[in-house]
Amino acid sequence: MLYISKWKATAILLTALICCLFAIPNFFPESMVKRWPAWAQRHIVLGLDLQGGSHILLEVDANDVRRQKLLALQDDARRVLRQQPPVGLTRAPVIRGNSVEVAIRESDLQQGLTRLRELAQPLGGFISSTGARSVDIENVGAGVVRLTPTEPALLERIRQVVDQSVEIIGKRVNQLGLVEPSIQRQGNDRILVQVPGLGDPQQLLEILGKTAKLTFRLVDTSMPAEQALQGRPPPESEIVYGSKAENRQPYLLEKRVIVSGEELTDAQPSFDQRTSEPIVTFKFNTSGARKFAQVTQENVGRPFAIVLDEEVISAPVIREPILGGSGQISGNFTVESANNLAILLRAGALPAKLTVIEQRVVGAGLGQDSIEKGKLASYFGGALVVVFMVVTYGLFGVFASIAVGINVGMIFGILSLLNATLTLPGIIGIVLTIGIAVDSNVLIYERIREEVRTGRTPITAIDAGFTRALATILDSNITTFIAAAVLFFFGSGPVRGFAVTLGIGIVTTVFTAFTLTRLIVAWWVRWARPRQLAIS
Repeated sequence: MLYISKWKATAILLTALICCLFAIPNFFPESMVKRWPAWAQRHIVLGLDLQGGSHILLEVDANDVRRQKLLALQDDARRVLRQQPPVGLTRAPVIRGNSVEVAIRESDLQQGLTRLRELAQPLGGFISSTGARSVDIENVGAGVVRLTPTEPALLERIRQVVDQSVEIIGKRVNQLGLVEPSIQRQGNDRILVQVPGLGDPQQLLEILGKTAKLTFRLVDTSMPAEQALQGRPPPESEIVYGSKAENRQPYLLEKRVIVSGEELTDAQPSFDQRTSEPIVTFKFNTSGARKFAQVTQENVGRPFAIVLDEEVISAPVIREPILGGSGQISGNFTVESANNLAILLRAGALPAKLTVIEQRVVGAGLGQDSIEKGKLASYFGGALVVVFMVVTYGLFGVFASIAVGINVGMIFGILSLLNATLTLPGIIGIVLTIGIAVDSNVLIYERIREEVRTGRTPITAIDAGFTRALATILDSNITTFIAAAVLFFFGSGPVRGFAVTLGIGIVTTVFTAFTLTRLIVAWWVRWARPRQLAIS
């Protein structure tokens, strides 16, 4: 029946009112909104195409991934062959081309092959069903065994690197305080970073361009670095150069890593209390603190190096054991560089190098032009819908037009509540919602017409029109909502922006076109007591 209880009517009106109220902050300057309570500071964020900003496309360095894979394979081969009883080698495992070669004594060859085959594990993930393995192992003769990472293993690793990099880049960008960045995978080995409102991407590029792989290593004091450069460094050591701030000074470092950056729990920019120079303070987790304490206890008076991305940024001497699990990094930092380094260390190291292959800056003027055209399209489309409904259905068309206006307000309110990013495709989704918002009303009104023509009274015709059209309304909108959900989960940024506004618009359309319009019509029937309907 058309009777709607007071509590239901109140709930319907409150729902519409609250949703529309959330859109209010969008009509006030941001400086004023910031003075409001935190819960009221919800607003729509304009996307890159509407307010301008930076667009950066990054690509994972496949050669770096392959190099890391070979280094890890070399270490794994050395580890399994050293297990008791150890396998005799004629020389240490070496990297040649895209493979690792291991020279084993003839007497231990079979035992060595058995252990090395343990490294050829089946690949997980989506390609596990193909039977692909991580490593090809080949006995090339003369006691030499060649281990080669397979292409499926490299592709799987690149996929993992992209997934890890998306998360790490997100942490780095968010800690810069930038508004609503969009970071997503593009293809197999690329990452798209879009930051609305960022006109100068240089600082962002500096943050994204660093791998930020931090290690703490002891300095090898068995010979001067200059002597190692002229001759051959010890087998367990290597030459690593300092940063530009260190004048590219060479250091002879042990290859063994004392503690790695993965064991940091925090890093903050600060100032040295003695010199007032910018520094970075850090804290280790329990495991890292224990390792660091043991090494510093055993090596008092010996220098150790702090290495970032294969550059020594500082090489202090251990004056006393560091037992608290915390310390500081100094290295001729500026305030900005200390802050950037702290951001990198907190976010974690990128698993591989990323190369910038495309960089664009979208001007704010272009975005403003898109907004104006979007507004014009919305106003024009809305006006045409109102004119059509009023001409076709008279007073009932006015009811439908009121519902469409509230529908648009609810869409903007929900987008504001979610702090959603509105893009140009999102505006298109809103315009499309305005166009299809009255479809449900058309179904209801045409059904009412049919009921009136069969001789029903106005009240029974209206009640039957709303009741019998509901199933059709739900069927049509549910199928559209499923399509919007598919676009959201499988589409890229612009497509997802369209899907968000379309999906929200479908939900609010069902609410306003059926529930709210039914309430308005019920009130009108109770007030006017019509004997016939102009809709017929």
